[in-house]
Amino acid sequence: MHKEFSIAEARNRLPALVHAVESGPPVRLTRRGRPVAVLVSVAEYERLRPGRPGLWEAIEAFRERTDLSDLDVDDIFRDVRDSSPGREVKL
Repeated sequence: MHKEFSIAEARNRLPALVHAVESGPPVRLTRRGRPVAVLVSVAEYERLRPGRPGLWEAIEAFRERTDLSDLDVDDIFRDVRDSSPGREVKL
């Protein structure tokens, strides 16, 4: 966060601050020198807000709408794994 303003300063400069965060970094707002809020763009807020599906939910949704047998992934991974029995180990 590059900029920090008191709430009183932010009140006087609100239109300029809103314009600045639309295309730039967030602005921290302080009260008596202590941070109390952050002004961010809508795009940044949408990116950060909870409620968006996580990775596992996205994978499950992909699996529900995609027939994996149509993807031919077996051909892609055929030579990836070594099928030899490995080295001999004495215990």
